Parts: sequence; C-alpha cells; structure tokens
Amino acid sequence: MAAVTGVYEIEVVRREWIGRSTPVTAGRYPVEHDPIRRHCQMVEDRNPLFLDPEFAATTRFGGVISPPTLTDYFAGRGAWPPSTEGAAFIRQVPTRGDRLINMNQTLEFLRPARVGERLASQMVIVDVYEKPIRLDPQAVWIVFETRVTNAAGELVSVTRNTLLTHRSPDAVAADA
Repeated sequence: MAAVTGVYEIEVVRREWIGRSTPVTAGRYPVEHDPIRRHCQMVEDRNPLFLDPEFAATTRFGGVISPPTLTDYFAGRGAWPPSTEGAAFIRQVPTRGDRLINMNQTLEFLRPARVGERLASQMVIVDVYEKPIRLDPQAVWIVFETRVTNAAGELVSVTRNTLLTHRSPDAVAADA
C-alpha cells in the first residue's frame, strides 16, 4: 500500500476512488467438467449436478454446473503466468499506512456457471473510509468487489473484500 506523504484527506480519496474499476478481464479457460470433477473429488462433494452429466441433463440447469466456489477460478487468469493486476489496483488507493490485512470476505452466488460458458471478472472499489483500531487511530479501510459475469454480461457472483490498512506503531507515534 503506498503511504501518503503530507496531508491525507479521506473525502478527497473517497471522491476519487469509490466507483473506480479494473477493465473486465476474460477468464483464461471456459467452465470445464474435468476441473469440476477433480475439485469435487478433492473436497468429497458428491453432488450429481456437478459430477453426473446424465443426471444434470434432466434438471432445470440442463447440464453440469460448476460448484459456486469455482466461479472465481474459471473467471481468473489461471496459475501461470502469474497475474498481479488485482493486487496492483488495490495498492493504488492512497492510504496512510503500508500494512494491509484482509479483514472480511463475503461471497454471493447469483446464477449457475454452466459447462462451456466463458466467465469474466472486474474489480470495483465500493468504499474507502477511516475507522480507528488500537494500533492506529487513523486506519483506512477499503471495500472492493470482484464481480464475475458470463458471456451475456449477467452477474454470476460477487465477492466483497474488506481490507484494513494501518501504519506501524513507530509511524503512529511520529505523527502524534
């Protein structure tokens, strides 16, 4: 997190950053049955909607769907080559401190991801605010969402992260 020199004005940061987003980035791979099967075997999930194409074809989904927790995987860029796009975006938000902690994450799944679909993702800053903590009375919190969409632009899932940034005890003492 880039530390801010001089006067830090949270309202200026809020006006400049709330609503900013990364470009929509297509996932590297389509939703595929084999990664779903391997994931389900690993976590001992025997849901036939994820594993049995014949059964899944008879349901309202019309075929195998992805476990909801895999939507980020299919909307992502894959393990190689490594991507730092999201982290670099969040680290651009001006804060006082250089220490970052992910405090909370919520996931909302809105529609199934079907085998063969292409997913995409976009990060959006939804809030920036100050809230004191014991270590830093002027800690800055950043809330952002990762929005996953399908090829039709329909929202598939939303992951909301709340990050805390704070200064070192020495920096807080020097500022007092």
